[in-house]
Amino acid sequence: MRPAVPERGLVELGRTEGSPDTLALLTRDQDTRRLLLLRAVLDAAEAADPAVCSPARKARLREDWALLTEADRPRPPDASPAGHPRPPGAALSPARDRLFHPLTGPWALSCLRGLDERGDPADEYRDRRLRQDLAHFSALAAVAAARAGIPFTVRLTARAGVLALPSLGALHTVTGADAPVDVTHRHGRLTLRQPAARDVVVHLESGIGAWSAVLAWTPVRTLPGLLPAAAPLALDDVDPYRTAPGPGHRGLSGPAVLDDTDHKRWLHAWSGTEAALRSGGAHRVAETASLLRCLVPLESPPGADGRDSCSATRHEAFGALLASPPQDAVALAATLVHELHHAKLAALGDLVTLHHAGSEARYFAPWKPEPRPYDALLQGTYSHLALADYFQRRALVAPPPDSEYAWSRHARYHAQVKAALPALVGSPDLTVRGRRFVDEMAAAYERMAEHPAARNHTARAQAYVKAARGLWTQRHTPALPRPKE
Repeated sequence: MRPAVPERGLVELGRTEGSPDTLALLTRDQDTRRLLLLRAVLDAAEAADPAVCSPARKARLREDWALLTEADRPRPPDASPAGHPRPPGAALSPARDRLFHPLTGPWALSCLRGLDERGDPADEYRDRRLRQDLAHFSALAAVAAARAGIPFTVRLTARAGVLALPSLGALHTVTGADAPVDVTHRHGRLTLRQPAARDVVVHLESGIGAWSAVLAWTPVRTLPGLLPAAAPLALDDVDPYRTAPGPGHRGLSGPAVLDDTDHKRWLHAWSGTEAALRSGGAHRVAETASLLRCLVPLESPPGADGRDSCSATRHEAFGALLASPPQDAVALAATLVHELHHAKLAALGDLVTLHHAGSEARYFAPWKPEPRPYDALLQGTYSHLALADYFQRRALVAPPPDSEYAWSRHARYHAQVKAALPALVGSPDLTVRGRRFVDEMAAAYERMAEHPAARNHTARAQAYVKAARGLWTQRHTPALPRPKE
């Protein structure tokens, strides 16, 4: 049974806000879904035909599960896993901390696709992908056990020359193929051993990352916690599941591998992000601190300059945000507001049925050249409403010229929301709770009229939306039949 979302929480979210209790409800539900997804993987593997998942693979999954279970056992509050003090306020066991990591979701779904009995067990690519996916579970279990301070020796498998240890880093092996690597953990130190190569010793950091003096090791990079007492945030350019395989999302660039200069650029933008978020309301800081667990860096879009960027969230990776390098802290803050509202609404949709609209793409959205299904229109309008709120609040407190830029962005997003709201509010497919949610969105939009943008910004924004609608109508309205002569 899905946990109930109280009416107060639905109202808060409709306003693009959310109290700590409401955000915690969304997070707990997503964490529970992650555990259920893992259980589904283990059950599917156990039930799979031996041609799909061999008895040896099934036995290894059971061994990995036993290691995870050991890592999940309660320990004294003053215990120091991996030789490091426990961070203040830490509540999750190392096992759950790993399983709740956003990029565990894409891995689990990839496993389920590979274990699907409808697939061809003789498909060589499918079988290799499944072997790699199931081997990654061994790495997850090993990292959890190391974080818990459990001594062990296990054999892991590098994928195409890279052994990724989630949240720690990656070893580049001497061979470019799938190859075994023996991993031993003792007292916060991992020893990675491969044939015909010197041992690599890796030292665990507290929280995220691990360091080694050997160049073959690449650590997971981090950003400082958004708030002073917060743990570092992963800037993960290592995890093999950080982006979806195959053709990417339209307009989304590929995953980036950072060098020191790239990392410094992220650090520079991130250092001002808390202040930039706070200028749009303290709740923007709180929701980011509550929901964001991982940043995945992307390459800059082809031909990008100025403020051009791309970003995305993935429903199966709740807590992760994919983004190209930000120009500055304000641009990064706006990306966080935008994408975290996609994540909030997707998580709410897992708990509450907001509408019964079909998937037909027929609605005009000023931010897209093609028609959108109702659900996509709701998602886009919700994130644009949050941006309109963010930039209006920032415009009211920022000095010129920052305030002028904020007013121009507010006017653009406000006009776009105005164009999309009638289709949302007028839909007969809304449920009772969906109607309440959309009505709160409309009320939040209307309250912005108390502090309007200057006429020049408003006029430009309205002209932009009018031009977008005209072009959209020209492209997507069926041509009328020509009269017979």
